[in-house]
Amino acid sequence: MEQVAIRSWGNSQGIRIPKDILDKMQLKISDVLDIEIKDDTIVLKKQFVHKTFEERLAEYNGEITVCDFDWGEPMGREIL
Repeated sequence: MEQVAIRSWGNSQGIRIPKDILDKMQLKISDVLDIEIKDDTIVLKKQFVHKTFEERLAEYNGEITVCDFDWGEPMGREIL
């Protein structure tokens, strides 16, 4: 566990996040974090960022697979 000290930063206070933690979390300058309090703990979370279509496609090595899904037997007026 690492420790950090609260320091003055203009009219506010702040902490510095050590580089090894930034690297592990893949955080960089200007990234936005969500902050919340749980019990007596301050929790910082990476903000959810939507990926572009190209980023999503790259995760699949440029390949899209299609699979069949069994919805079960028709139960109403479905057009087959």
